[in-house]
Amino acid sequence: MQDNSNLTVLVIDPNPGMRASLQNMLLQASIGKIEFAVSSGTAIKQLAKRSYDIILCEYDLGSGTEDGQDGQQLLEDLRHHKLIGLTTIFIMLTSEGVYSKVVSAAELTPTDYILKPFTVDVLSQRITRALERRSAFLPTFQLIAQGNLREAIRSASSGEANHPRYSADFARLRAELHEQLGELPQAEHLYAAIIEARPIGWAFLGLARTLFDQNRIGEAENVLRKLVTDNPRFMAAYDLLARCLEANGSGKQAQAVLEEAVAISPHMVRRLRHLGEVALDAGDTTVAEKSFKQVVAKARYSEFRDPEDHVNLVKTLLKKGESAQAGNVIRDLERSMRGSPNVEVCKSISVALLHEAAGNEPAAVTELSAAVSGVRTTSGLSSRLKIGLARSCLTHRLDKEAAEVMLAAMNDAGTDVTMQQAVSVFVKAGRQDLAEGISSRLKQQAQELLNVAAEKANMGDLKGAVQTSMEALHMAPGSLQVKIALANAILRQLGELGWDHPLAEVCRNQIETIRKLDAAHPVLTTLSEEYQKLRRKYGIST
Repeated sequence: MQDNSNLTVLVIDPNPGMRASLQNMLLQASIGKIEFAVSSGTAIKQLAKRSYDIILCEYDLGSGTEDGQDGQQLLEDLRHHKLIGLTTIFIMLTSEGVYSKVVSAAELTPTDYILKPFTVDVLSQRITRALERRSAFLPTFQLIAQGNLREAIRSASSGEANHPRYSADFARLRAELHEQLGELPQAEHLYAAIIEARPIGWAFLGLARTLFDQNRIGEAENVLRKLVTDNPRFMAAYDLLARCLEANGSGKQAQAVLEEAVAISPHMVRRLRHLGEVALDAGDTTVAEKSFKQVVAKARYSEFRDPEDHVNLVKTLLKKGESAQAGNVIRDLERSMRGSPNVEVCKSISVALLHEAAGNEPAAVTELSAAVSGVRTTSGLSSRLKIGLARSCLTHRLDKEAAEVMLAAMNDAGTDVTMQQAVSVFVKAGRQDLAEGISSRLKQQAQELLNVAAEKANMGDLKGAVQTSMEALHMAPGSLQVKIALANAILRQLGELGWDHPLAEVCRNQIETIRKLDAAHPVLTTLSEEYQKLRRKYGIST
């Protein structure tokens, strides 16, 4: 008989009677390590501090609360912010009527659903079944946690053969791992095979995602339009469809798709934010205002508040000529989110916009300069905000500050701003001179970083050398010199400090890219041979 005494459980339910009932059932199932959360917010706080083996979550969390979030949206937030891992069992408690609506409509599904009302025997059986599933997937999950994605793919393939009842889930995991490795044709093939065997919503979404990432936007759009027609409640399909339309320059159509999605599921903050951004870009300030006001209101009760939402709302209100309301939003930002460096940057940008609307250019310049100074010491600000700040600086002839913002964006370790995007900011502003200057400075910084990496390697700091070489690659992604230096740095670390699966994958990708750029390069053979030699040394299968 299975020993449940060491299992830890988090019960998320706003109803005190249901919490007491679940506690009683779990105790009868020999599970005594139980904690409780009464809302999505309290659950997030607890999961930020510790992990649990099992989460039992009521679907209807939103009744009578400010944010209206349900259990599915909480699950998506927890996955998005990496607050629960692959080994966490998430069981959704719901009514039969709700189950029929959500079971085929979610990209991120819970481990299991339990329909209310249920008995202790049903709960115990579902927990046992979930633990058996976790046991089947555990070898693969452990390899993923180690960063050994290639071996994880092999493990998932074995799992698919050894555990037929989980074959679709193992196939999905293989496809997602190929996506993570950038092997999009392999992922596409797997999703297509799954669909051929059984037309599952998440498989269509995965297929569309791989097509989108291969820049086959039209094909992705066709798959997604069929998916939302066949399954109108598959919300993630609307999000990706909107991205396809944006990529094709169809902002108005993207807005329409997101409006349709929000009408079906009105409480997802990330989708509301996206709708506001798309509507603002499309010039629809009415929809943008409504969306950003909802985002600000809902995020007030969220653990994932973002001061940039206030900036977006200020920008929208000023476009409508509503300066007084914009001023109120800035005061709300000061009152409700004070103390963070990011908040200060967002406040300065918002105040600058307000002064600009009033025609007070000196005051706007002062606030923009303050925002630029703040960017130097902050992290986590979006690339959209930084690019917008750089453009505002260019508008007010703050050329040096604009360049500084884009360099800071490129130097941010967590940035998604590419060198091409940074340069295009200046090109689109008609400042080819600044574009050439920023490009030159980025290449210079890359060379300086390579020099620092070489010094670190000479001093024995091999991990530091690799990290600095990666920073150089971000500055100059097309540089053959940087790619060769990074591959060499990784090979030395692997040789002296031991095998590291994620780093080895980076090295492999660099060698393959070098091969594509210059198949006759004299160092290519040496790099390839050293890589294979290290694989043999550590017994890594090919």
